[in-house]
Amino acid sequence: MTGRPSPRLLIGAFGVAALGDLLALLADFGPGHAVCKPLLMPLLAAYVAARRGPRLLVAALLFGWGGDTFLLFDAELAFLAGMGSFAAGHVCYLVLFKRYGTGAPRARGAGLVAVYALALIGTVALLWPDLPADMRGPVAGYSLLLTAMAFGATTLGPTAGAGGALFLLSDTLIATGVAEWPQLPRPDFAIMLTYIAAQYLLSQGVLAAAGRTAPEVTSESVPAPR
Repeated sequence: MTGRPSPRLLIGAFGVAALGDLLALLADFGPGHAVCKPLLMPLLAAYVAARRGPRLLVAALLFGWGGDTFLLFDAELAFLAGMGSFAAGHVCYLVLFKRYGTGAPRARGAGLVAVYALALIGTVALLWPDLPADMRGPVAGYSLLLTAMAFGATTLGPTAGAGGALFLLSDTLIATGVAEWPQLPRPDFAIMLTYIAAQYLLSQGVLAAAGRTAPEVTSESVPAPR
């Protein structure tokens, strides 16, 4: 026995933390959100590690944890630091997609490029006038990286693709808040619901893709006993 927590236990703990965070947001219970939110990505990262997933996926999730923690503080510097941490996580995801992605047929790939390009241009163009002047450049640069990540996720299949799209949606909801657009009744709940689902689906998509490309262990590849 190794004494390490099992993947099932860790993903169960992640589910409990996610449920606790979402219920805290619905109840407007700030301390519950402050406790549960920082637990989410470390638990998901531990689950990935227990599944012997790629270390770069663990790093992407821990960068997400950094972003989650920074965004708990209501300050522009903390927001920028959180955005930078999430950006580093997106770079990790892009490397993973390059490593494990299978690509898409040319016609479907061109269509997806067009969809995500229009989403990027339309969102930035609409938000631009309402963003604080010193936030426009960082938000536009981050949006480009985020959209590239969301598109890249589609090369791993529908699970990761859905995760990338939800991440894009979650961060777009955050951007509309920065621009002071009208918000949903519980915008923080919608942001966290889509974000939690996004990170979970991206993790599952990468784990599945990494498992498909792992070298097959055969009798010839196992050293003979001495």
